[in-house]
Amino acid sequence: MPEAKSQKKRSLMPSSPLRRQLRGAGHHLSPVVQVGKEGVTEAVLRQVDRALLDHELVKVKVGTETPEDRFETADALLAGAEGAHLAQILGRTLLLYRRHPKKPRYEPLPTPPRGPSPTRAERQAKAAELARGKRRPRGTRAERVSRSERISRTARPDRTSRTARTSRADGKPRTERKPRTERKPWR
Repeated sequence: MPEAKSQKKRSLMPSSPLRRQLRGAGHHLSPVVQVGKEGVTEAVLRQVDRALLDHELVKVKVGTETPEDRFETADALLAGAEGAHLAQILGRTLLLYRRHPKKPRYEPLPTPPRGPSPTRAERQAKAAELARGKRRPRGTRAERVSRSERISRTARPDRTSRTARTSRADGKPRTERKPRTERKPWR
């Protein structure tokens, strides 16, 4: 692929779903680092490095009094912050990204390679072994219980009638509620 001629295109990370996600997430962020009238200094690089470690996605505001333009500032920041990528340049605001080494928020960690998958014969042997281990020893025919007997042994007791459920604790039945017209009105 030919090298991009535009400085803007050269400094940005390749277009991808990740970049689109980063731009969307960075839209609501406030600038964490500001580049002032002295430009990109060691202190600014330390601050960017620390912010990338803490936040993974950082907005950097380039001041109007900065001696370099925004593209030169972006190149200087990328050269100073190892492993950082430039997701977006929007006006004088830069969006920098570096994946967190332990807990990445936007990219999943690479998965370790798995061993070779078992062959069909190995899977069948394992399934047969599991099935043998789960079988219960069967008794004699007289010891086996029919399905209806099992159900009757575990069946719940008969439910009480509706009138018994609706009666009061003292054994007296509940009284009928009076119609609305006969009750006293609320004040």
